[in-house]
Formats: sequence, structure tokens, C-alpha cells
Amino acid sequence: MKKITLIGLALSFTLSCTAQKTENPVYIGTYTKKEGHVDGKAKGIYLAMQNPENGSLQPQKTVAEITNPSFVKVSKDGENLYAVSELGSGNIDSVFIYSYKRKEDNSLEEIGKISTEAFAPCHIEMDKTGEYVFVSNYLGGVVMLYKRDENGNLLKQQKLELENPKESHAHSVSISSDNKTAYISDLGNDKIWIYNFNEKEGKLSPKEQSFVELEEGSGPRHFDISKDNNFAFSLNEINSSISVFKIQKEGKLELIQNISSLPETFNGNNSGADIHVHPSGKYVYASNRGHNSIAAFKINPNSGKISVIGHYPTRGDTPRNFGISPDGKFLYAANQDTSTISSFKVNMETGELEEHLLPVEVMSPVCVEFAED
Repeated sequence: MKKITLIGLALSFTLSCTAQKTENPVYIGTYTKKEGHVDGKAKGIYLAMQNPENGSLQPQKTVAEITNPSFVKVSKDGENLYAVSELGSGNIDSVFIYSYKRKEDNSLEEIGKISTEAFAPCHIEMDKTGEYVFVSNYLGGVVMLYKRDENGNLLKQQKLELENPKESHAHSVSISSDNKTAYISDLGNDKIWIYNFNEKEGKLSPKEQSFVELEEGSGPRHFDISKDNNFAFSLNEINSSISVFKIQKEGKLELIQNISSLPETFNGNNSGADIHVHPSGKYVYASNRGHNSIAAFKINPNSGKISVIGHYPTRGDTPRNFGISPDGKFLYAANQDTSTISSFKVNMETGELEEHLLPVEVMSPVCVEFAED
């Protein structure tokens, strides 16, 4: 009996150790040089490790030296990472998206680069199959569609040129959960373009309702979709608002609400940056640059309209993008101009944010991307 008990204890200990979740790799996009809007001081793509139990973020090292990797994206199969090099016209390196192979130790090996055929590429999206990659260029009104090959390299699939290219600022592409619709946020034209996406052919084509027009001077920047694909949320950079849409048949959008991303008492300068629906589908969060906060909202599951939960200081300046951990328990805001990343604990029952641990130092951070291994 004693022998069996010891074996049982040993087996229980082994299973307990096996069940412990390892740390999550987090890749951080940065600015590496001085631009008109930022004094970049980083060296390239940075790696940190997140402890999923206590939410701590441990900075590690630069894993790829690249100019202004302001947006990074891990492939759905976890094999690759893609990074834009954001530079304006006149810079030879401005027109590339880089492809990397992820290694077992989470380091990166460059395997290729390809032109984005315009300037200031600023956002990367993938379709739901993980086979196609979309890049938005802030200058020139160009959105590029690429197909991944067997090694993760990108091959040109389609070049999409938006209306009024001198004024257009394509800032992001978002794909519906059924993989049939692409929404393109055009900050310069105050429009969200709506395209059919054919995953078999890898092709974008205009829908019958080809766009929705927002209030003049709103500046739609980033866009996210509810977990049930019934509602969508546009964060508007210039007027610091969130536009809420009901998604109708064929991916059409019906505007149902405009709400400020700022508290009523704030009168200073601000620009909206990023927006994400919480993994639970119950909340939506947005970052404010100027007010330097994360705004939290509750989503009404029936109407889709949102109501304010609170505004939470990021303890740093110019929170650009932010990332929510895969389990939804923690939120991390990249404070671009104070070179810190702040962490919050998410109250899963109320959506409220709680300041969690001290901000960690990462030079000129702007994008937080989790890789689930």
C-alpha cells in the first residue's frame, strides 16, 4: 500500500507540474528613430514574457533590429511574425513588411521582406484562415493583400487603391468572424470602406454598400468586431469618439451610437489610438493619447450600445496600442513617450481595470502582441 501511495503521489506531482502554464511570449513593436510625432529610441522588435498567473511582464531583449517596427503580428499558427517598417515618403526602407520565423526560444529569424507599395505602413491584419495578410499604408491610400507561402514568406496577391489617395489615410483592416467581409478604416476620408473577401481566390471586391461615412473630422483609425459578429466599434482618432455599428446582412453597417472616449470633464488635447473587444465579448476598451488613459465600456448584448465603466490612467504618456492577455485577465498599455508598459488587472465580472504592478521600461513601445504557444 505504501508503494502504491508513493507512486500515486509522484504521479500527482508530475501531473500538477505539467498542468502549470508556461509564460506567454509578448512581442513589442517600437519606434527606433526620431520622426515628426515621436522621438524613437528603441533598437527594433522587443521580447517580453508574461506570467499568466500574476500578470507580471518581464522584459527580455531585442529580437530583431529593424527600423520603426510600429506594428507587429504573429501568425495564427504561431510559426511566423510580421512587422512593418513605418517610414514616410523619401525613405527607401519605408515600403516593406518583414517576415520572420519564430524559433523555439522566441527569437526571430528574418526570412524575407516585400514592398507595401506605398508609404508609412502602420497596421497588419490576418484573415481567419491565417493564410492571408493585409497591410494598411497611412500614406497613398493603398491597402495590400498578401498570401503566405509554405515557409511563411509573403507573396503579393492584390493591391487596393482607395478613393482620393492624396487625402486617404488607410489605418487598419478588420475581418469579420465569417471571413467574408473586410472593413478598412480610412482616417483621411472619414470613411469605413466595406469589401467582400473571397478566401478561396484571395481577393477583395467592393460590396453593394461600399462604405459608411462618419462625421467630418472624426478620423476612423482602428475597428473591432463583437464576439458574436453582430456589432462593430470604430475608434475615431481626431474627435476622440467611438462609433458603434450594427452589422446587417452581407456585412453592411448601420450606425447606432456615437460616444466620447473621454470623460465629460476633460477639456485638453487628445487623440484616440486603439480599440479592442474583450475576449469575453462583454466589454470594449480604447486608448486615449493626451488624457493618457484606457477607457472601459460595457457592451449591451441586445442593442450593442456601450456605456461607460471608467477611465483609467496609464501612468505614462501617449498610450498607443495595447494588448489584452489571451485569458482576458490582464491589459497592457504601451506608453510611447515615456518608454513604459503599464499593466492592469481586469475585473472579469464588471470590466473595471485595476492598476497592477509597476510599469516596466521598454524603449518607445507602440504595439503589444501576444503569441500563444
